[in-house]
Amino acid sequence: MLQIQGFVFNFASENTYIVYNENKNAWLIDPGNMNGQETQAIEKFITENGLQIQKILLTHAHIDHVLGLQWASDTFKVPVHMHQEDQEVLDMLQASGLRFGMTIDPVKVEVNYVKEGDELDLDGEKFKIYHVPGHSPGSVVYHNENQKFMISGDVLFEGSIGRTDLYKGNYEQLIEGITKKLFVLDSDTQVFSGHGNPTSIGFEKQYNPFFK
Repeated sequence: MLQIQGFVFNFASENTYIVYNENKNAWLIDPGNMNGQETQAIEKFITENGLQIQKILLTHAHIDHVLGLQWASDTFKVPVHMHQEDQEVLDMLQASGLRFGMTIDPVKVEVNYVKEGDELDLDGEKFKIYHVPGHSPGSVVYHNENQKFMISGDVLFEGSIGRTDLYKGNYEQLIEGITKKLFVLDSDTQVFSGHGNPTSIGFEKQYNPFFK
């Protein structure tokens, strides 16, 4: 049985997640920790639960989702999984930091590219990968069909969708991707977003104003 632990980090109130199982094997998703206190919160949870981080997953590479990426890569020494289309977004991290008055070193991590149709496996629990661009060119959703939940990043929120006014954003593309790839899933599928509260596919299909 998979467990999900969320943390709210940095200036954007970004959701970082740890998904783990009874074997103590875990994935760290969207490490947005930007200071010592936030990093300690992750370390404390991992230590207290005896977890072994096996993968680092990115839903996308916007600054608020990768502020802790270099630390995570250096600490756990496991590959980073993301879509190739967001490599250029990750490469822009220094420039993005300057816009927020932050000096950030270039990120140097080992990257494994994932794509639409790929599956990742956590001790037999499979996660399907959907490429849903529009918020960023390489935004992906990680979906566990067995336990009916997804980590959606900034694709879909409770009552909203990701911004499309950022670099290579595309409103029509995002709406189409959500409609054709996410809204066809079971209505009781939980959605763990990159910001805000968890929601469900059924709730968003019925109440999300962007799909009226």
